[in-house]
Amino acid sequence: MFKKILIANRGEIAVRIIRTAQRLGIATVAVHSDADARALHVAMADEAVHIGPSPASESYLDGARIIAAAQATGAEAVHPGYGFLSENPDFVEAVERAGLVFIGPSASAVRAMGLKDAAKRLMEKAGVPVVPGYHGEAQELVVLATKAREIGYPVLIKARAGGGGKGMRRVDDPDRFSEALAGAKREAKAVFGDARVIVEKLVEKPRHIECQVFGDRHGNVVHLFERDCSAQRRHQKVVEEAPAPGMTRAMRMAMTDAAVKAAQAIGYRGAGTVEFIADASKGLKPDRFWFMEMNTRLQVEHPVTEMVTGVDLVEWQLRVAAGEALPLPQEAIALQGHAIEARLYAEDPTRDFLPATGRLHHLRFPERLDGANLRIDTGVRAGDIVSPHYDPMIAKLIVHASDREHALAGLRTALGETRIAGCTVNAGFLARLIDDPDFAAGQFDTGLIERHREALIRVAEPDGKTVAQAALAASGAAYRPEATDPFEAISAYAHYHPPAHRRTIHHGGRALPHAITGLGDGRFAVLLEGTKDAVTLSPAADRETAAWPGHVTLFRGADSHTFALQDPLEDAEAASGGESLRAPMPGLVKLVRATAGEKVKVGQPLLVLEAMKMEHTVTAPHDGIIAEIAAEGAQVSDGTVLVRFAEAAMPSRAGRTEN
Repeated sequence: MFKKILIANRGEIAVRIIRTAQRLGIATVAVHSDADARALHVAMADEAVHIGPSPASESYLDGARIIAAAQATGAEAVHPGYGFLSENPDFVEAVERAGLVFIGPSASAVRAMGLKDAAKRLMEKAGVPVVPGYHGEAQELVVLATKAREIGYPVLIKARAGGGGKGMRRVDDPDRFSEALAGAKREAKAVFGDARVIVEKLVEKPRHIECQVFGDRHGNVVHLFERDCSAQRRHQKVVEEAPAPGMTRAMRMAMTDAAVKAAQAIGYRGAGTVEFIADASKGLKPDRFWFMEMNTRLQVEHPVTEMVTGVDLVEWQLRVAAGEALPLPQEAIALQGHAIEARLYAEDPTRDFLPATGRLHHLRFPERLDGANLRIDTGVRAGDIVSPHYDPMIAKLIVHASDREHALAGLRTALGETRIAGCTVNAGFLARLIDDPDFAAGQFDTGLIERHREALIRVAEPDGKTVAQAALAASGAAYRPEATDPFEAISAYAHYHPPAHRRTIHHGGRALPHAITGLGDGRFAVLLEGTKDAVTLSPAADRETAAWPGHVTLFRGADSHTFALQDPLEDAEAASGGESLRAPMPGLVKLVRATAGEKVKVGQPLLVLEAMKMEHTVTAPHDGIIAEIAAEGAQVSDGTVLVRFAEAAMPSRAGRTEN
């Protein structure tokens, strides 16, 4: 076994790997960018090496610096985690040339599965069912458009390199094919450095089911059953579970057999995932699933497999990379209960899931659940910053129970007891998703979130009691100072009558004037402007309220409401000098589709903003004339004016962003 390894990653996966290494007595070396100098994975590792500026292209994607760090610290092996360089065969070869061990598959196996077109041709030869489509080399518009017509609409355009929904577009109308192709190619080039795509038939009621496989250097390959990852938005997984709802014995045998064949066809070693798409229109059937791709690394959702099998997949990775045989034969691996994982992101579902950067002023997770096992995988602590440079995941909440019903109940409780303030998060959205009747019944496909989108993202406006509690928390009236003078320590005391403190807080662009009166017995009366009756309150429990600079957040189950102590729009309006569209997040102006002086119509695309490796189209909120527009290639921060309209008298509304 290794004595010291370097982890070529960051965040929760780096922390996850460190925990297993510590248990096995293996020393760890962390690498970090400028932005991650104080990150949790850096604090936990035995050593840490700075590898560059905050942008991933100058740090976590710089293979030479990572290898140099491994050599300088005496590490024997490199664990890539997932993302970044984990599926880069050139990096695998560079690690091995440096005399180090790559904790993962061979470069040839990564190459074989790294390009979707070549991988599908290989799988066809191995007898693995493949989705109908065009996987050839030609990339001309006329060729791809012709193939799309032959396949039959709707079709999917997919980047042949990488995954995670990047460089993917659904096309229902031949007239939209050219635009979708251009967008997919741009995104694929930006994320993977390869603009080439494939075109496939779109399965109308698809389930995304994948199989965890593991191979060693001695020719052994096993599967660790399946995971269902059908709950997706923007082709990215949101909730994953094992086993797959509705999975039959015949279907499982056919799918796991195909997964093992796929791994054997390329002499696979280490952890890998073979992803399939299944037609769920008539239930799961062994002749209605097809190979999509193979991820030659550990998956984000690997904890659900660990929970239902009792296997530490990172430990297996380390043992196999060190030359050991697989710890267990196939017949010794069994399914136990049901596990489900929810990805908790700093993002705003009401704004098309735009990433939400900022400081995590308040962060608390439940410690245990009744009747279920709870696991929290996270790479952040209270006070950490969610950076625009990386994926905005905060944590993964994983629950394991005797069956799916109890696992869902446990996850519902865990989400309802999670407390985060400082960034907008998707906890409420996740709670509504697992409560969705179709999802709860196991009758869902990859389109469920989009079909039920409005209900899933809808957050009820705070009621009068919630506003009153926020007002009380924001006022500080309930604060009892330490004092030697008893009169100074008495909250809301007055000689002749209770004083009324008049203040204003803000929520969702609305001013909420109110008056707070201390009742002298530890309670307060809060009268909201426009109402007749005051709300009588005791100070809100700490677990339900979080105060942070200029704000207070109240938690209502998995949802939260954040109130500003002063109008957050005042400075923006003063600086605007007229109606303008501002960047909803930090990013790169990838493409500009309008010019200064141009007359535009409502809904017309104005520019494309690239952020968090995704493209967002900013459209005109109304008809008007553009006075100024950001330059193509400009790097902008959150709130930067992207477009200013000449007619300032028009009512100001935020522009829409679309993927």
